[in-house]
Amino acid sequence: PRQGRGGGAGEPQHGGDRAERGSDRGALRRQGLYGGHAGEGVCPRPRAGAGGAGRAAGDEDRRRAAGAGHGRGHGGLHRGGVGAEAADAEGGCRRMLKDITLGQYFPADTPVHRLDPRTKLLCVILYIVALFNAKGVLTYGIMIAVLTVSVLVSGVPFKSLTRGLKPVYFVVAFTAVMNLFFTAGTPVAELWLLRHIKWEGIIAAVQMVLRIVLLIMGTFLMTYTTSPIALTDGMESLLSPLKKLRLPIHELAMMMSIALRFIPTLIEETDKIMSAQKARGADFETGSLMQRAKALVPLLVPLFVSAFRRADELATAMECRCYHGGEGRTKLNVLRYQTRDYLVLAFYAALVAAVIVLR
Repeated sequence: PRQGRGGGAGEPQHGGDRAERGSDRGALRRQGLYGGHAGEGVCPRPRAGAGGAGRAAGDEDRRRAAGAGHGRGHGGLHRGGVGAEAADAEGGCRRMLKDITLGQYFPADTPVHRLDPRTKLLCVILYIVALFNAKGVLTYGIMIAVLTVSVLVSGVPFKSLTRGLKPVYFVVAFTAVMNLFFTAGTPVAELWLLRHIKWEGIIAAVQMVLRIVLLIMGTFLMTYTTSPIALTDGMESLLSPLKKLRLPIHELAMMMSIALRFIPTLIEETDKIMSAQKARGADFETGSLMQRAKALVPLLVPLFVSAFRRADELATAMECRCYHGGEGRTKLNVLRYQTRDYLVLAFYAALVAAVIVLR
């Protein structure tokens, strides 16, 4: 025992012991035996009660790490070499997962949100029929104008619709190339490469790209403005005549709604698992195609386990709430068509007729 600040002569003080431990840790850290190397690892912050020797050793190591340019302080990511590549790869994977927006719902109080879900389902069907009957510049211009007005009225950010197209860019580009080179017609020129490109192929490629983009954006707009519960009720109501054939319509609608609802949940779970695997040294970005496929195995196994666990928990929760299918069930919100629903349906029916006439 020694006399310290605020203590008597016979009271033990531990400041010197902490200083010695801090000094020992500083020496071990310089040798790479405690807390990682100064220039390679993450330097732990000294405890508040450590003595001067411990603080000096820790400060010296942090200054050395900052001078080497390999870290950014406590808990920071490496800036150089493999660390920067891993951080960039992780950011790319997260951006790719966030681009998948299918199944998301944007709650709002707009005329599109207030429409009956059955009306929106029927409008999407009529929209697809009109889209596949569009041929010329005028008809595609009409379809683009209808989609633009619908997006503006719904209040859904246009950036969300375009972000949802990123996962299918490869499919769109592949379809355009196939139509560009394998459509019979008049060659663009008699040169080596242009000889295989036909004017009819260019027109077909442009039409196919527009058709796919407008189709995806139109269907995404319906899921963005319709909640999963309303979508289930709408599909069950529209398919109710098939109950006479003893088809499980309610169960089918519930399955589709749950699958659509859990897409964002599984994407979030994939992001968490990927971050955990990358923290343990997994690499999903480099190597050949076969190596990337093998690297996905540690990602797919826990994802499937999590999906089955969530499905089991959901089934248990539904059974605890006495769910036994759609037989004899009542609705909290009974669907009823209103005047605006009839007007919107009439507009889309007229759209189909106009596109067929003008094609």
